[in-house]
Amino acid sequence: MSNIPETGRTPRVRIRLVILQVLVLSLLLTLGGRLWYLQIREGDKYQKEASGNHVQQVVTPAVRGSILDARGVPLADNETRLVVSASRTDLLKMKDDGKAVLTKVAHLLGMKPADVIRKVRLCDAKTPQPCWNGSPYQPIPITDEATPKQALQIRERGEDFPGITAEPTAVRRYPGPGGSNTAQVLGYLSPVTDAEIQKAKDTDSPYLRSDQVGRSGLEREYDKELRGKAGVTRYEVDNLGRVIGRAKSDKAEPGSTVVTSIDARVQAVAERELDDAMKTARQTYDKVTGENYKADSGAVVVMEAKTGRVIAMASNPTYDPNAWVGGISAKEYARLTGKKSNYPLLNRAIQGQSAPGSTFKVVSSTAAVKAGFPFDGKYPCTSSYAIGNQVFKNFESENFGPINLGRALEVSCDTVFYGLAHREWKKLGGIHPKPGTQDPFFTTAHEFGLGKETGIDLPGEVSGRIPDRTWKKDFWKANKDYWCKVGKKDGTFVQKLSWENCRQGNLMRAGDEVNYSIGQGDTLVTPIQMAAIYAAISNGGTLHQPEIGKAIVSPDGKKITEIPPKVNAKLPMSAKTRDQIDKALAGVATRGTAAWRFGGWPQKQIPMHAKTGTAEVHGKQTTSWFATYTKDYTIVMTISQGGTGSGASGPAVRKIYNALYGVQADGSIDKKKAILPHPETSLPKIQPDGSIDAPTVKPYDPNQNDQQPEQNVAAGPPAVTTDRKD
Repeated sequence: MSNIPETGRTPRVRIRLVILQVLVLSLLLTLGGRLWYLQIREGDKYQKEASGNHVQQVVTPAVRGSILDARGVPLADNETRLVVSASRTDLLKMKDDGKAVLTKVAHLLGMKPADVIRKVRLCDAKTPQPCWNGSPYQPIPITDEATPKQALQIRERGEDFPGITAEPTAVRRYPGPGGSNTAQVLGYLSPVTDAEIQKAKDTDSPYLRSDQVGRSGLEREYDKELRGKAGVTRYEVDNLGRVIGRAKSDKAEPGSTVVTSIDARVQAVAERELDDAMKTARQTYDKVTGENYKADSGAVVVMEAKTGRVIAMASNPTYDPNAWVGGISAKEYARLTGKKSNYPLLNRAIQGQSAPGSTFKVVSSTAAVKAGFPFDGKYPCTSSYAIGNQVFKNFESENFGPINLGRALEVSCDTVFYGLAHREWKKLGGIHPKPGTQDPFFTTAHEFGLGKETGIDLPGEVSGRIPDRTWKKDFWKANKDYWCKVGKKDGTFVQKLSWENCRQGNLMRAGDEVNYSIGQGDTLVTPIQMAAIYAAISNGGTLHQPEIGKAIVSPDGKKITEIPPKVNAKLPMSAKTRDQIDKALAGVATRGTAAWRFGGWPQKQIPMHAKTGTAEVHGKQTTSWFATYTKDYTIVMTISQGGTGSGASGPAVRKIYNALYGVQADGSIDKKKAILPHPETSLPKIQPDGSIDAPTVKPYDPNQNDQQPEQNVAAGPPAVTTDRKD
């Protein structure tokens, strides 16, 4: 038994309790401080590190659907190439971040090491191209042009090339069947941008970072259908990028096939003839400017007259769409878009605007009839037409005496249309018309579908321009200050014009109206608009919406969604007026301004109709227009700074018809040599596995037909077949 009093133990117990309390409190304070440090002071840092432990996606691109012509011939498809790729995750595990391996790969592929290293770095705001814009967790392509020997070396010597793979991969291809190009119609692909990803993320067709998307043409218009759905494999990774598990996977679904109305054989002919016509024009002397025609650009459209489907569409200058496959080089991009390129990426069939010249007279003829002028009335075709002190001359100052509107179309008499438009202008009040006055010469053009897009299934179509009173007021407001600044009453032509526009540019002057009546002045149209109009005249008056897409076929071939022809409007003319204009346009081809280009044509078997146009442009050489149709097809060609309508474009259009119908030089028809005597109405044959039969297309041989001999433009037309060459 202890002799220590009870009172002596109490202080020591209390001291121990105090010490324990202090220790516990210290531990709590330390723990609280540490929690504050981790959660408050360093919370953002560790939150970011923690977020590194998440799921990453590895994308397997979907095989893009093909674009086929009307018979099933591929215009755009895919080919298998050996693609050498690098795994960035594997490279980062190496001491030098894989630079030694990439250098070794570069030497094997015959590439510069610096170029390969740049290709596998990640893109950000500070990193210029080339760089990788996709996920860092999927293979990054180095080249799609590896040879089998190079691929075999990489696969057999895996220990020398860790993180490097060589696999066969589907790559876009534009085969150009039969020598056709079809560049502006097809378009091209390029990687999706961050802005596009954000914009589409909440839609029914979101983009993945690895996607290639259509940038123009059909590739863009039908991108959603062609793109398919990429496969996605999800991996769980830590904050160091190490894979720690595998989550759900979705298989890739290939894109659908787009069947078009394009015929690759006709496309090849159209491209070749347009190019040859431009080359010929450049060798033809222009008496007005004292030099050869420049023929700097052109376009041609071949359309089914009864449906509005486009059989061929060519634009010149052109380019090779394969230049974009695998990423276009900076040098090639500059060549296609620089100021000296003449912009081959433009599709001048839907984006090229110019005054239509006399091809516009079918609109003016209809407007005149609507205004109360009888089609069969007699109107003076004089050598010139005077309005005040201004004299408007007929083409080459010809005088045909009193003629009706049909004959005016045949010989393309300007002064007949000058007189009709001037009389209507005066009847409506002249320069100061009554409020709400509707001028039929302008309203009719709008009813023909001019001044707005046709709605063709291609992006970037322009509207053209009908310079009516509303347009003139708006244009005057936008340009008045400039005109008043540079205009001079007794200066150069441009200065005088600016002076007049400053004073009266907001008003419809008599000179404006008469110039407009023959497709001159401020009027602008596109080749596709004029093709739609002449097709409508051919088919009886139905103005179709031009279309290239014909059907969408699912990858397995089980679902076919046809794209039916669409009607935009009816031409604003009676059946009688349509028949009268139709007869006159047949006369243009047999005894009028186009007759010298259709000598020997089998008119009884295949009635030909035509209208020539030569549009004058201040400061430039004349623009050539040639609009034609049969019961099956409409062909419209235009060449900027190319000369007269029949002179520059006429021979090329005739040769396209020769190829379509198999027409020989003596006027006989060889059906065996006819490319497409009737429009293709059925779809290509689809096999049970979803594949589509595709016939072989041979390169176009211009000598397969005995073509009409070239005429000497400078020498003039044969005396028995023409009145003039408008």
